[in-house]
Amino acid sequence: MDTTMGKHSAGPRSGRPMPSVDQVEGLEAWFAAAPELEAWTRQSFIEDGASLQNGDHAHLQNASIGFLWTNVDNAKKGRIVIGTAEPGTPQGAMGKWGRAKAVMQIEGWFGAVPDFIITIDASWWLQASDAEACALIEHELYHCAQATDEFGAPKFNQHTGRPSFTMRGHDVEEFVGVVRRYGAEATGVRALVDAANAGPEIAAVDIAQCCGTCI
Repeated sequence: MDTTMGKHSAGPRSGRPMPSVDQVEGLEAWFAAAPELEAWTRQSFIEDGASLQNGDHAHLQNASIGFLWTNVDNAKKGRIVIGTAEPGTPQGAMGKWGRAKAVMQIEGWFGAVPDFIITIDASWWLQASDAEACALIEHELYHCAQATDEFGAPKFNQHTGRPSFTMRGHDVEEFVGVVRRYGAEATGVRALVDAANAGPEIAAVDIAQCCGTCI
């Protein structure tokens, strides 16, 4: 799944993990494993006692997540893509050799095929504020879900006992204009509107402290 947003400069940058400026600004296409970003993400949002712990990501304590930086521009449906989350196992139709090559590339980055891969636009990250960076990471984490059965109960692998993972779509996908014309109830976004009206659970100062000290 992808995250599409407009690129723009934001607030001051903190001590959160940063990609290599030389690589980001280089002329060659660049993808690089970012274990420091994974560590920061776990310490910030996933682990018990994390600075900005979110119980919605508790299942990811048992997941392997590979993070990638890239300087390659990406766009979808006319909007700039700044982050994606996808299964670690190569997806889509490809021949046996093509799949083997893709697996070798992933293993080259991470040492093994992870449950999920999250890719971040490194040039956007360098300009983003702490709040924007945290929001992007949590957005991608929300795509990394635990599968559920027909009764809504979490599913586990019968052989390993680990959670069975899957990709999750957005809670809400709607045009602002449609909501403006027909309202939150008719367009099914009442829960999102209520969450926005309640205000953020995390204060800006908490985000700044987390991003400055976790790594």
